[in-house]
Amino acid sequence: MMRALLIDTCGSEGSVALAEGEATPRVIASEVLPGRSASERLVPAIRELMEVVGWRLKELTAIGVVHGPGSFTGLRVGLSAAKGLSEAGQVPLVAISRLALLAAAVGMAGKVCAVLDAGRSEFYCGVYDGTRRISESLLTAAEVAVAADAADVLLACEPRVADALASLGPQLVEEPRAADALPLVVERMLAGAFDDVAHIDANYLRRTDLEIFQKQAKQASSQGTK
Repeated sequence: MMRALLIDTCGSEGSVALAEGEATPRVIASEVLPGRSASERLVPAIRELMEVVGWRLKELTAIGVVHGPGSFTGLRVGLSAAKGLSEAGQVPLVAISRLALLAAAVGMAGKVCAVLDAGRSEFYCGVYDGTRRISESLLTAAEVAVAADAADVLLACEPRVADALASLGPQLVEEPRAADALPLVVERMLAGAFDDVAHIDANYLRRTDLEIFQKQAKQASSQGTK
């Protein structure tokens, strides 16, 4: 019997869920953490859900956590809680990319380009073929257009992203929650592909210093030729 705790605090709302079953576990309890309340509500919400279903931490088969990209504060809260619970209960940890979670929202074969807001007119962009990651990058709108051109569908879960990329015809879907990560977590559980708690970090998708320097140099050069 597999039992999983699922955590996602990367988006506009945090959420937690519990799932149980044999080969195909199903979600048996969940809770949404309104607004930016994850830092205060996450651990109490997990405790309350576990008490309701009568589970103990050491009875979990795995803890699945969505580790970004997204809100820096939110993803740190979720990942820290997941790592702490994993170590306390000696429970294996599975970290799932939020872009992979979004890409799985349509459940289709073929290449999916999933896009999230990164601020400053940039976007977190993940290209997936089924559940296989092809790439994850921090891109400009022009770079997203190139990535989307090679995919079968462009997905967004944030209206502001859909508006910003309207010319590319994105499909707007609901923002994924912790419960939606269950199929990806189960796939990793069955494969025994767990993450090293000591080394797993948040999935920030930041540009490297070299990329930032090259971008600034290119912008300065283009302005100098005007």
